[in-house]
Amino acid sequence: MIITAIKNISEAEALLGGCSLPTSDLQENRRIQLFGIHKDTDLVACIGVELYGTSALLRSLAVSPDSRREGTGRALSEFAEKYCMQNGVKEIYLLTETAENYFEKLGYSIQEKETAPSCIKGTTQFSGVCPASSRFMKKILPG
Repeated sequence: MIITAIKNISEAEALLGGCSLPTSDLQENRRIQLFGIHKDTDLVACIGVELYGTSALLRSLAVSPDSRREGTGRALSEFAEKYCMQNGVKEIYLLTETAENYFEKLGYSIQEKETAPSCIKGTTQFSGVCPASSRFMKKILPG
């Protein structure tokens, strides 16, 4: 699997929308770095990272239905974590409605939303794009 930076945000929006994930802030959010995996010319998986000093927000993990159960999501998650570590991140946060169990297997733990650092609370994902019912999770990175 080759993971590359996504330059065509519309391509990511189509995949995310097909997986019922929010896309409303992708075009204007200059902090998000999107990475993806293509099969032939089709984007089959993506993930996003927003860096805030030693904290980061993991977001927009989507895998097309025909590419699931191939380790694609795990490969993207691990890539994103390495990218974060290379950029000085110590803690990664995320919000999820459907993938709590998946992220627990990757070492993330449920947190109270009130414990989020202000930089994460100020993100569009935290402050409105994700529903209030979303679970808030955290992972401390090694190093």
